[in-house]
Amino acid sequence: MADHIVPHFHNDPGLPVIEIGAKEFMCVGATPPFDHPHVFLDMGDQDEIICPYCSTLFRFDAKLDAHEARPPECALKEPAAA
Repeated sequence: MADHIVPHFHNDPGLPVIEIGAKEFMCVGATPPFDHPHVFLDMGDQDEIICPYCSTLFRFDAKLDAHEARPPECALKEPAAA
């Protein structure tokens, strides 16, 4: 299966802030099956945004790749094909 075109991030650890390398992305809340509706977020000219479902603050870091997060485990990876 192909990688996500739009980066997806989750907050399983329950962190107040996650740094990411994308300004346009999807927040899924927690990993499935405990996810919330997958919401597209766009920071626009700002460097941070709060998810309206899980209240996670996402902060942009230009040093990260678009699909990277800090901490790294918050970047949702596509499951391996069976």
